[in-house]
Amino acid sequence: MNRFSSRSSYTFENHFDSTKSASGKYMDEPSPRFASLRECFWFCLMSITPQSCGLIPKNLSSKLAVAVWTGLMSITPQSCGLIPKNLSSKLAVAVWVDLRIRRSVLFEAYLEDAHSFAIMISGRRVAKICILYVLSVTFAAYGVEDTSNGDKQKPARSRPAVERPKVLRLKINRLTCFCLLFFLACHVGAMLFPQLVIINGEKNEVGNASVTSALKALKEKYPGHLGNVWSVQINENDSSESLETICNTWSSAISKGGATVPDLILDMTMANLGAEASSSFTAAMGVPTLSAQFGQEGDIRYWRDLNLDQKDYLIQVMPPSDLLPEAIRQLAIQMNITNAGILYDKNFVMNHKYKSLLLNVPTRHVINSLQDMIDNVKEQLSKLRDLDVVNYFLLGDENTIGMLLDAGESLSFTGRKYGWFILTLDEESWPSCACENTTILFMKPEPPVVSDEKNQAEFVVRDTLQKPLITSAFYYDLTLLGISAMKSALDNGDWPLKPHHIDCNSYDETNTPTRGLDFLAKLMAVSKNMTPTYANITWGRKNGEHHADFKMIVYMVNIEKEKITSKEESGEWQAGIEVPLQVTNDKIMNNTAVTSYRVVAVQHPPFMMYNNRTGTWYGFCIDLLDAIRETVPFEYEVREVEDHEYGSLSENGSWTGMMRELIDKRADIALSSFWVMAEREKVIDFTVPFYDLVGLTIVMQKTNPTTSLFKFLTVLENEVWLCILAAYFFTSFLMWLFDRWSPYSYQNNRDKYKDDDEKREFNIRECFWFCMTSLTPQGGGEAPKNLSGRLVAATWWLFGFIIIASYTANLAAFLTVSRLEIPIETLEDLSKQYKIQYAPIANSPAYVYFQRMADIETRFYEIWKDMSLNDSLSDVERAKLAVWDYPVSDKYTKMFQAMKEAGFPADIDEALRRIRQEDQYANNEFAFIEDASTIKYLVMTNCDLTQVGEEFSRKPYAIAVQQGSPLKDQFNNAILILLNKRRLEKLKDKWWKQNPMKKNCELENNQSDGISIQNIGGVFLVIFVGIIFACFTLAFEYWYYRHRAKVSVHQVTPPKMKMAKGIKSIRLHYPVHKVNGRKVVSGWNPKLLLCLLSKKRFTI
Repeated sequence: MNRFSSRSSYTFENHFDSTKSASGKYMDEPSPRFASLRECFWFCLMSITPQSCGLIPKNLSSKLAVAVWTGLMSITPQSCGLIPKNLSSKLAVAVWVDLRIRRSVLFEAYLEDAHSFAIMISGRRVAKICILYVLSVTFAAYGVEDTSNGDKQKPARSRPAVERPKVLRLKINRLTCFCLLFFLACHVGAMLFPQLVIINGEKNEVGNASVTSALKALKEKYPGHLGNVWSVQINENDSSESLETICNTWSSAISKGGATVPDLILDMTMANLGAEASSSFTAAMGVPTLSAQFGQEGDIRYWRDLNLDQKDYLIQVMPPSDLLPEAIRQLAIQMNITNAGILYDKNFVMNHKYKSLLLNVPTRHVINSLQDMIDNVKEQLSKLRDLDVVNYFLLGDENTIGMLLDAGESLSFTGRKYGWFILTLDEESWPSCACENTTILFMKPEPPVVSDEKNQAEFVVRDTLQKPLITSAFYYDLTLLGISAMKSALDNGDWPLKPHHIDCNSYDETNTPTRGLDFLAKLMAVSKNMTPTYANITWGRKNGEHHADFKMIVYMVNIEKEKITSKEESGEWQAGIEVPLQVTNDKIMNNTAVTSYRVVAVQHPPFMMYNNRTGTWYGFCIDLLDAIRETVPFEYEVREVEDHEYGSLSENGSWTGMMRELIDKRADIALSSFWVMAEREKVIDFTVPFYDLVGLTIVMQKTNPTTSLFKFLTVLENEVWLCILAAYFFTSFLMWLFDRWSPYSYQNNRDKYKDDDEKREFNIRECFWFCMTSLTPQGGGEAPKNLSGRLVAATWWLFGFIIIASYTANLAAFLTVSRLEIPIETLEDLSKQYKIQYAPIANSPAYVYFQRMADIETRFYEIWKDMSLNDSLSDVERAKLAVWDYPVSDKYTKMFQAMKEAGFPADIDEALRRIRQEDQYANNEFAFIEDASTIKYLVMTNCDLTQVGEEFSRKPYAIAVQQGSPLKDQFNNAILILLNKRRLEKLKDKWWKQNPMKKNCELENNQSDGISIQNIGGVFLVIFVGIIFACFTLAFEYWYYRHRAKVSVHQVTPPKMKMAKGIKSIRLHYPVHKVNGRKVVSGWNPKLLLCLLSKKRFTI
C-alpha cells in the first residue's frame, strides 16, 4: 500500500500543495495515510479489531485496493476505517479480507473472548494466517507498478519539484498476482465450507420450520459460511420407505466425491420406525451425526452397541418434548400417586416411555394419545375411570388443555376424588375451561431473561419461531451448534476436506469407516460460548445424558366459574433425568386424588350385605376393610358384580364374575366369601386368609314331630281303642250275666259262702269295676265264685296283660322314634338314597366341585378301560387288571346326574322354597348343598333349618387383588396385625354370636332327653278330668241320697204323728244263735238300744 501510494498520481502527496492549500484536491482531508510500510501494517492489523482503521489513502489505486475490505467488513459492527484508494492495494488485501471473514465472522457471533478463539484454531492455522498477513501487506505496500503509461501523472497544480527517495520495487506481473491471490484464497476457503444433510420427519412441523429458519439466518448473516445442504423428509411410520429415501439422497450427495461430499448429518426425527431407519443409517455409514431423536440411554436401538470411535461422533441430544414427561415421574414419586392416566397430544411421543416412565414406581398407569374430538375425549376419560384411574396427566398445548378440562367438567370428574395435572411447553399459556370449581397443578417453562443487547437480538429471533418456543428454539440452536462444531473441525483439520464415505449398496456390516473425530468435544467447546435462543444444553458423558437445560415452574391454579381465581407458585423442576421436584408449597401435596380403590363384591350374608334403604354396604368384610384402613390409609367404593358370581373358568378360558373384573382391571379388590383356589391364583393374587377353612355342607328342613297332649293315645289306632272298649263292655256284661245265672255264684248261693271272708256280689256295677281295675297293677279285687265267671275273668286278665304290654312297649318306641329320626346324616347317606332330592346353586363353587369330581371319575374310568382293553398288554399284565369289583368309584357321577334330574336352584331363595316344600315343591323333600358359612347363617336366622353332616372340600377365604398389585403386601401386613391383636376373632363373634338377625330357636331334642310334656301331658289332663268327674259324681250322690231319704220319711210317718216326724226307721239285723236251746241275738247291746231310744228319732 505504501508503494502504491507513493507511485500513484492520485495520492494525497501528489495533490498536496503547501503554498495553495485552499485549491489542493485533498486540502480539507485529514493527515496523509499509507505513505509508509508501517502504516500499511497498522491498517491490516487494526482492520480485524473493533478499533478504527484510521484514514484511507487518497490515491485511486489505494482506494480500490481496500474496496473489497470495506465492503466485506461493512457486515460487521466494527469500523474498518479508511482503506487504500488504488486498485492494487485493494487486491492486495483481498486475501486478508477473505481470511478475516471466514475465520472471524462466525466466531465473532458465538465466541466471547480471544482465549476461546485461540482454542478453536490450531498452531498450523495461526502460522498460515500470519503468512497470509505478511503477503497481504507486502503486495499492498509494493504492489504492481502501472506500466501502461510510462509518464508519471503530474499534479494538477504546479509546485516546486521535490526529490523523492528511490525505493526498491517488487516487479510482479499483475496477472501473476491475481492468480497467486486467488489460489491462496480458494485453498483456504475450500476448507471452511461444511456440507450438510438434514433428515427430518414429515410430521415434525416445528423441527422443519426451525431448521429452515436457522439455515436462512446463517446464510443471510454469514454469506459463504455454509456449503451444500441436502434435506430429506421421511415417513416416520414406515422404516423401509424411510431408509430407501435416505439412501437415495445419500448416494446422490456423495456421487461427485471430493470436497463436495457431506460432512455432517442433522437428524431431527422424533421416534418410531422412520427414526430407527435414520439411526441405523448413520451408524452404518459412519457419518458425524447430531441427533434430536427422543429417548434416553439405550432407547435408540441401533446406537446401543456403538464402538468407541462411533460414540465420539454419533451424538444425541434429548429435546424438551422428550424430557418433560420425566416431570410426571417426579410428581408421582413426590406425591405418592397410586394411579395415573397419562395423555399427550401430537407435540409429544411416548411410545418409548410405556415401560420406562414409571418403572419401579408403585403407580398403576395408562399412557394414551389424546383423542381429537371432545366426544372421543369423554369416552376416553370414562374408560380410564372404569379402570379406577382418577389422576389425569396431560402433555399438550393450549387447545388440548381446554378440550380435556371441558370433557372432565362435563363428566363431573372434579372434587377430591380426582386430580388434574397439566404440563405444557408453552410459556405463555394458562389453562382455560368452562369449569365451575377445579384445582389444577399446572407446569410450564420458566421464560428466559432478556438483559443485554445480544439477548435482545435473540429475542427478535424468538419472535420469528413457532410455538412452543422452547422446542423451536432448541431445533434452531441445535442446527447452528452442529454447523459451528463441524466448521471448527474443518478449520482445525480434525475432519478431512475430502472425507471417505460409503453408500448403502456397498455396506456389508464390516466396512463402516473409522473417523477419529471427537465431535462431542467440538460441540461442548462451541456451546460454551454460544448464547442460546431459549435454553442451554446440558452435556453428559454419553448419549441419553445430553439434553436441553430449562426449568419448569409448578403452579396451583384454581378455576371458578370459568375464570382463573388464583395462581400460586408452588414448586419448580430443573429438567433432567431423575432430578427431584422441589416443592415450595405443601398445599400441592393435597392436590392429588385421594387414594381410592374400586371394590367389587357379591352379596353373601353376613360377609357382604347391602342396605337398600341407606344405600350402604355392611357386614364382616366391610368391618375387615375398615380395620385394614387403620394400617393402610385409603378410601373405597363398593359395587356389586353384574352377574352376581364369584368367577368361574369357562371352556374357552375366559373368566366370569369378580374374577373377570380383576383381570380386566375394572376393579382393584374383590371382597366377599371368596375361596382361594389354584386356578384363580394363576391370574390374580390373594392375601393371607382372613377366615378359617370353610367347606361344603348340607342343609335340610328340621324334623318337627307333631306334639299332642294325648299323644299316648295315638300309640294305638282308633280301631284298636274301639275294639278294646267293646271288649271291656262285653266282658263286663258277660261276667254279670254269668254271675246272675250261675247257681254257684255268691248271690245265688249265699248260705254256702256265708262263712267266707270275701263275699262279693257281681252286679252290673261291680262287673264294670272289676274289668277296669283288672287292667291296672292293683288288680280287680275278689274274683267271681262261680267257675264260668272265673274263666271270663281269666280271659280278660290275659287280654289285658297283652294289651298293656303292647301299649307300654309301643308308647316308649313311639315317643323315642319321633325325636330321633333324621333321614340324612352324611354326604354318603345322601348319595345312597333316592327319596330326597339334592343340588347346589347353578354355577356356584359347590356346583363346580361336583362337576369336576364327576369329570375326574369319568376320566379315571376311561383310563382304566383303556388299560384293560389294551391289546399290547401281556397275559400277565392283563391278569393283574382283571378284578371282580369296579375299581373306580362312581359316587360323584351318580350324584351329579341326580342333581341334574332334580334341577339346580337359581338362587338361595329358590333353594329355601324347595327345602320348605312350598308352592310347586310341596311333595318333594330337598337337601341344599352350599358352603358352610352360608349354611351356618341360614340355620342361625331360620329355626326350621338344620345343618346335616360334616364339612367337605374345605378352603380358606381371602381378599383378591389384581395380579402384581402392591395391595397384596400392604393388606397382608395389615391382616397379620389384626390377627395378632385378635381383632378377627372379635369380628367373628360380632357377626355370628351377636348378630342382630340371629333367632333364638328352641333347643332341638336329642337322644338323651326325656319325654316332653307336650307328648305325655294328656295323662295329667286325664287325672284332672277324672278328679273333676269324681267331684261331680260326689255331688250327684249327695243330692240323690238326700232326695231319696225325704221320699222314704213321707211314706213311713203318718200325718197325725207329729212327734215322729223326721225319724227314720232303721232295721237292725242281728244274727240269732241258739245257746242251750235258747235263741240269742249276737251283737246285741242294750246300751245301744237305750241310746237310740233316748234320741226319740228312731223306731224299732
